[in-house]
Amino acid sequence: MKSVIEALKDNFNKTLNIRTSPGSLDHITVVTADGKLTLNQISQISMKSPQLILVNMASFPECTAAAIKAIRESGMNLNPEVEGTLIRVPIPIVTREHREMLVKLAKQNTNKAKDSLRRVRTNAMNKLKKSKDKTSEDTIRLIEKQISQMADDTVAEIDRHLAVKTKELLG
Repeated sequence: MKSVIEALKDNFNKTLNIRTSPGSLDHITVVTADGKLTLNQISQISMKSPQLILVNMASFPECTAAAIKAIRESGMNLNPEVEGTLIRVPIPIVTREHREMLVKLAKQNTNKAKDSLRRVRTNAMNKLKKSKDKTSEDTIRLIEKQISQMADDTVAEIDRHLAVKTKELLG
């Protein structure tokens, strides 16, 4: 259950930010002839200004087209421009609509995290039911209550993270 929360926090920090940093493009997956690689594995990413990120593809020039496609399809509302092996990624000015879209994405990510949590809880309950012949019914009921309580606490924590992120995004 902790890993579900960590994955959600990681997702919030990487993809749902108003402030840009070179690291915000690191997680973008580029499909190459060698397989799937992250953008920071095949390029050098740097900030030219707060409104411009430069992606230098000099080490893997053959992956430039795939990198552009991956940046466009990243869901970050970016439109990269190419200059040889250099990709310029202008950062759009953050508008109210963009902030609201990020909040919607945060809610979607939160719902996915809750689904993952439900699967973890269901798997734990199923394992517990399989051990019925080895354990007393009272012990099983107690453990079921503990699992449910842990799941409820984790859902509450996920909701707190969503509230904090929503407040951060909407200002």
